[in-house]
Amino acid sequence: MSTIVAISTAPGIGGIGIIRMSGENSFSILEKIFRQKKPQKIEDIKGYTIKYGKIIDPKNKQIIDEVLVSYFKKPNSYTTEDMCEINSHGGVIVMQKILEICLENGAQMAEAGEFTKRAFLNGRIDLSQAESIIDIINSKTEKEAKASIHQLNGFLSNKINDIKKDILDVMVDIEASIDYPEYDIEEVSYQKIEDTLYKVKGKLEELERTFYNGKIIKEGIKVAIIGKPNAGKSSLLNAILREERAIVTEYEGTTRDTIEEFMNIDGIPLKLIDTAGIRNAKDEVEKIGIEKAKEIAKEADLIIAIFDATKELDNEDKKIIEEFEKKKAIIVLNKIDLISQADKIEKELEYLNKPIVKISALKREGIEKLNQTISELFKINDIQVDNETIVTNTRHKEMIRKAKEYNNEALQTLKAKMPLDVITVYIKEILEALGNITGENVSENIINEIFAKFCLGK
Repeated sequence: MSTIVAISTAPGIGGIGIIRMSGENSFSILEKIFRQKKPQKIEDIKGYTIKYGKIIDPKNKQIIDEVLVSYFKKPNSYTTEDMCEINSHGGVIVMQKILEICLENGAQMAEAGEFTKRAFLNGRIDLSQAESIIDIINSKTEKEAKASIHQLNGFLSNKINDIKKDILDVMVDIEASIDYPEYDIEEVSYQKIEDTLYKVKGKLEELERTFYNGKIIKEGIKVAIIGKPNAGKSSLLNAILREERAIVTEYEGTTRDTIEEFMNIDGIPLKLIDTAGIRNAKDEVEKIGIEKAKEIAKEADLIIAIFDATKELDNEDKKIIEEFEKKKAIIVLNKIDLISQADKIEKELEYLNKPIVKISALKREGIEKLNQTISELFKINDIQVDNETIVTNTRHKEMIRKAKEYNNEALQTLKAKMPLDVITVYIKEILEALGNITGENVSENIINEIFAKFCLGK
């Protein structure tokens, strides 16, 4: 493979910048451009050591920067290849110049995610572990980061490999029955195969069930705040975020488009969406905003329906109720700091069987109770990631679903007393689906698609 190079730190100015290089010519390129303070031959430099010196331009011997260089010798490196990291000052010009010098002296520009791709192709990590790295980088909460770290450490891989071992044991029995028909072992094989397939089914279902929590950990909870104009939607958003994010005025219809912000409750990200007030509007722009609010409400995981507790419910309120009647929702009665009818409204809405929280968004009273209600509704405190295997990746969930389907097909074929070589078709499909998770059977297109999501230098 060629020797690749890229800037691994984020764009912009910082205290330190890292230029990463990997491949068989990494050290020979480095020798051309790096002058150690205390010169030492590459064969005498141990892996996992750091040398101090200066990067120079070989063309004119000009000093580019004072640096520290980390050495990682194959196979004990991130990519399993000879690898080095040049730790320079974090100026954009300096890092770019060092990158150019590496390219001029034999390195090639790395593609997005190519360092991690090489770690996968060289067998240091499997595909599920590689995918966990981008999840760690993109983590929005501590729980998401923990779940991703567990996947990087092989928690999911071990579970998948355990299931694959069960399936391979089944294949051994089937092949024995097919290859040695003179031995009367078919009846024994059918029973053992059935027991194993039921065991595999249980393990697959257990993994599949974790995706509900995994999806919440990774993608968070999409929360739509809906209500009539001036019910206090924007004030509620500001109160939850503890900042003046949305414009609040005494005039109705201030919010015409959506405002989206993230926060987290007990380690789970919440995507809060403040929407346009729902009413019979005449203004064309406001109408578009209201239709958008209704669409967002349909797609949301949770609706916070806010009502003005100083006013009686009217027909427009009843239309709002229709938007969340059959969805997971929390009813918020706002403006309880004023002369309110909160108790009366609460009784009117009891039939909906939804949690009701009374607040004053202006005075930020009742916000903690609202957060607690959201946490209880999604059982957030029950979502544990310590020493747990949780499926967070949609691709993995889909492959587990496919494996479960093939497993069910194999069981049905077995119960129908079909020949064992027919059952092997479905058993091989189970292995194929599971192999797509860890990367043994995955196509090059999928590999390229996965690593294209990575940033340069990773």
